[in-house]
Amino acid sequence: MKVLVAALLAFGTACAGINGVLAADTYPVRPIRWIVPYPPGGTTDILARIMGQWLSEHLGQQVLIDNRPGAGNNIGTEIAIKSTPDGYTVFLVNPANAINATLYTKLPFNFLNDMMPVAGLVRVPNVMEVTMSLPVKSVPEFIAYVKTNPGKVILASSGAGTSVHLSGELFMSMTGIKMTHVPYKGAGPAFPDLMFDNMPSSIEFIRGGKLRALAVTTAKRSAQLPNVPTVAETVPGYEASAWFGMGAPKGTPPDVIARLNREINAALADPKMKARLAELGGDPIAGTPAEFWKIHAYETEKWAKVVKSSGAKVD
Repeated sequence: MKVLVAALLAFGTACAGINGVLAADTYPVRPIRWIVPYPPGGTTDILARIMGQWLSEHLGQQVLIDNRPGAGNNIGTEIAIKSTPDGYTVFLVNPANAINATLYTKLPFNFLNDMMPVAGLVRVPNVMEVTMSLPVKSVPEFIAYVKTNPGKVILASSGAGTSVHLSGELFMSMTGIKMTHVPYKGAGPAFPDLMFDNMPSSIEFIRGGKLRALAVTTAKRSAQLPNVPTVAETVPGYEASAWFGMGAPKGTPPDVIARLNREINAALADPKMKARLAELGGDPIAGTPAEFWKIHAYETEKWAKVVKSSGAKVD
């Protein structure tokens, strides 16, 4: 009997191993849901649809975009975290996931612990911009103008606690100037007031002469606005940008994570895909899951300091 039990156990272990290999080899066998925690039409949604189309073609199964907006992106995040970790639900990771860790006093999850990294996608610059009527044409001129007009300059944003709001808060903390923050219900209504905005939302206004770009917020200049300097050229060490990637619920099989990571990295290396992302101002951030999570952890720590210094809180 002992021999029979041992043989059955060995057979079961072997079958489990075979099934694991088969699961990895055949994944995916049905459509994949990609949760985007914002409404259709924004940068996150556009990016997910571009990359989702690539993945659909190369995985052999449809990648379906599931927009779940609300609560500063926390509704979609919680849905993703609580989903079955079988590789058929993934999540569009974005800057709010790093910011909200400190901005919100009560969250039903710990993002860095409860979500697994899959791959980085792109980093998109924010743009420091002013209305054409403001008599400044550079970052140094802007700083001087605010100092001589204390309390009169508005820092508009697409909402309190967003990456564009905190880009402005970081700028104020590093330069010692003070602006009055006015949150709007989205980027559109905030024009033509001063704001730090994602490049995809602003670039046509800049090209059309409706806004003046003073600087981009990334460490390097943007190929989309090559003549616009970086903020760091005036304020050393300044860097703020919107970055995006894919995550999956904790417990998702490693082989599935590896397959998705491999396909995303292949997409980011494709010339046509790179050109399309460049049109949005995006720079690919290909790499391993661990490399992407290192970015996320760094951004979480960086924005925690900005949130605390700004006093921004959401219950």
